[in-house]
Amino acid sequence: MSRYCAAPAATLRIEPLDALTLIYHRASGITHLVDSPVPELLELLVEPLTLDEALAALTERFDLIDPDREALAARIDELVASGLVERV
Repeated sequence: MSRYCAAPAATLRIEPLDALTLIYHRASGITHLVDSPVPELLELLVEPLTLDEALAALTERFDLIDPDREALAARIDELVASGLVERV
């Protein structure tokens, strides 16, 4: 089972910008303009978690009633493709 972890903090510069967030990824030189839930996911994935562990943590933290596992998997896969999250 895959575990996911945010890229090391030293490789990211995260700056809130009103409702959006700018994330500069030093390793790729790319700046990402993101909206929720990306900053929350990066904060959550400081420690490696499985998809189910991340879903449980988000459900508890944000009091979600019917969380969508497939949607979370898709978001995490996008973050992996961007280099902001790593499979470990």
